[in-house]
Amino acid sequence: MTTLYMPLFRSCTNLRSLAQLHAHLLVTGFHHDPLPSTKLIESYSQMGSFQSSKLVFRCFPNPDSFMWGVLIKCSVWSNLFQDAIFLYLTMIKNDQLHISNFIFPSLLRACSGFGDLGIGEMVHGTIIKSGFGKDTVIQSSLLSMYGEMGCLSYAKKMFDEMTIRDLVSWSSIILSYVENGKANEGLEMFRLMVLEGIRPDSITMLSVAEACGDLGFLKLARLIHGYIVRRRIEIDGSLASSLVAMYSKCGDLDSAERIFLNVTNRSTALWTAMISSYYRTGRFAEALKSFFDMLDSRVEPNSVTMMSVLGSFAGLGWLREGKSVHCYIIRKEMDLEYDVLGPVFIELYMKCGKLNYCDKVLHVVGGRNIVAWNMIISICTEKGLLKEALAHLVQMQTLGLMPDSFSLASSISACADGGLLLFGDQLHGHIIKRGLSDEFVQNSLIDMYSKCGLTELAYTIFDDINEKSVVTWNSMICGFHQNGNSVEAISLFDQMYLNGLEMNDVTFLSVLQACSNLGYLEKGKWLHHKLLTYGVKTDLYIDTALTDMYAKCGDLVTAQRVFDSMSEKSVVSWTVMIAGYGAHGRVNAAISLFNQMVESGIRPNQVTFMNILSACSHAGSVEDGKSYFKSMRDFGVEPNSEHYACMVDLLSRGGDLNEAYRNIKSMPYPADASIWSSLLNGCRIHQRMDMIKSIEEDLVDIHTDDTGYYTLLSNIYGEEGNWKEFEKVRSLMKGIGLRKVPGYSLIELDKRIYRFGVGFTSLLQTEETFSFLENFQILAQEHVFYLENQ
Repeated sequence: MTTLYMPLFRSCTNLRSLAQLHAHLLVTGFHHDPLPSTKLIESYSQMGSFQSSKLVFRCFPNPDSFMWGVLIKCSVWSNLFQDAIFLYLTMIKNDQLHISNFIFPSLLRACSGFGDLGIGEMVHGTIIKSGFGKDTVIQSSLLSMYGEMGCLSYAKKMFDEMTIRDLVSWSSIILSYVENGKANEGLEMFRLMVLEGIRPDSITMLSVAEACGDLGFLKLARLIHGYIVRRRIEIDGSLASSLVAMYSKCGDLDSAERIFLNVTNRSTALWTAMISSYYRTGRFAEALKSFFDMLDSRVEPNSVTMMSVLGSFAGLGWLREGKSVHCYIIRKEMDLEYDVLGPVFIELYMKCGKLNYCDKVLHVVGGRNIVAWNMIISICTEKGLLKEALAHLVQMQTLGLMPDSFSLASSISACADGGLLLFGDQLHGHIIKRGLSDEFVQNSLIDMYSKCGLTELAYTIFDDINEKSVVTWNSMICGFHQNGNSVEAISLFDQMYLNGLEMNDVTFLSVLQACSNLGYLEKGKWLHHKLLTYGVKTDLYIDTALTDMYAKCGDLVTAQRVFDSMSEKSVVSWTVMIAGYGAHGRVNAAISLFNQMVESGIRPNQVTFMNILSACSHAGSVEDGKSYFKSMRDFGVEPNSEHYACMVDLLSRGGDLNEAYRNIKSMPYPADASIWSSLLNGCRIHQRMDMIKSIEEDLVDIHTDDTGYYTLLSNIYGEEGNWKEFEKVRSLMKGIGLRKVPGYSLIELDKRIYRFGVGFTSLLQTEETFSFLENFQILAQEHVFYLENQ
């Protein structure tokens, strides 16, 4: 008799009609029958009223195992994973209930949704004890659970042990690899699946398309698309969306647009995929046009769509339009708690300079969404608002949100950029206490200690990392060369090369800069060769670094050749080439290049003017130097202390000491020690001790930690025989903890760099150096003898 009620459940299209049927069952007494009651539980949950499902279940006197299983399944449908696990744990306490295999697929989904591997393994043990280990549906559910929780070795073991590997199990293992960032392994499983004769469907191809997009290989993406067409796999809305995303990630937006236009009934997912593709590739205006076309087509956007839309407004800096869309989202009651869109609102308002709006968004988010807090910390750091970034980190913790690796990495970067070592040390202590060993955090610590000059501590962190990524190696190499430890930077690169480790363009860029610092030409040439053989795509940054390296190493011909071969030249590219000519006394070539740069439409910056003034100073071209200094403001460049120092040095070297002194006095801010040093050096060169005496009052107020200034001043007094003043200056140095830094020289012998100076005691290197110099002297004498007898 109860089976007569089953068709009535199918006719219930809303909660009201279902409640009426429920009332009828109560009146007729059929609510005591397990079959209609179980169907009521399922129907209420399908219509979004899980609380009604629970009420029906509680009112039933003795639920059987099937009814328990249905309620567990309904909990999972409602994403109440913890409730589903609690129901199961309550159920197994009743010894009279027989647990059927029907329960386990839903229960395993609850375990993966809740993210508790321990409970999942416990349920797996129960499955084996109950004799359901060979059930194909349960095996597929176990495979999915381990895959969703990132336990790929367990997932693969389950897959290998499966008695029957059907389309579902193959699709599940492919998805597990792809979702855990193992795109190559996912595609390998797809290849094996095809070899075994399993015909993929559109669900399988969703994961395969995602894997191709993650790898960014356009050729492979086209092969997969061709396979779909040849096998006549239906390109439905979901697969079309995946193909659009795949092509955009591979840089082929034209193919993405063609697929989009070929679909007649475009779903929200497909529109979202196209809008996201435009946003991802930086084509913000086209993303917004597609969004408005979507609205005109009467297709409702969702919160995922709005993420790309708001991101596009942020990219364009359109505050007013972004606020209008914010109002649209509120009117549509879309994500009222900002769980999804909170981070994007933060990005929009931060990029438009509205920090106070961000604080209002954070007030709504509260302590629920760590991603929004991470976003504001990251953007504050990026914009140089370092104290604000760290203040938000503290505020986040007061709300009970524990910072994750992203929060900490961004905060450590803020400490690095601001030289806030004390706060950085406290964050490091927090990381150690929590036992965090995330790669992003460790790389940020290496960067922070390097920027604060503590390369030994940075290297200790680097050395303790067992599995070092290319980013970790790059961070340490960059840290070494930025602190003047270029030999150590090159040594670290050599370790990478000898161990066959992955290297990228950043690796080569950092080590090229280290070679530039050392003047290590042979190593630089070798690196240039490896760049070509490794197939590293040279870009503007690499070409500029190569130009700089060759120029600083004295090979101006090759530097000019690399410079001329550049398809695109930035102001930095022009500047390093000008600096190269200037450093080697080729002032005419430097001036010619400067003029070419201006004619090509590139505006010189502060560094460019610094280099051209330096070139004029080294060559003694006083009039040219004066002309360039006067023209700085014509290009919108305001002279800083370095420009004044260079100008004073130029005039002092040229003997126009009075003009140099007038320049110092005309400065809009007090001259520092480097500028007075230039004038003092000019006085020393031209024996103008009278001027030194006349400026002694100006020198009284100079306070600096520059040992070069005090050394120069004391030497001038010593050469004059004024030992009293000599001793006074040296005592002042000693009193503030300074000592004369010994000079050193570098020489390249047999493709190795040797460093030596006063008091150098390495016997091996000294003998090799003197041997080379003796041989060089003999060769020079033979050459002179040859010339005299021609």
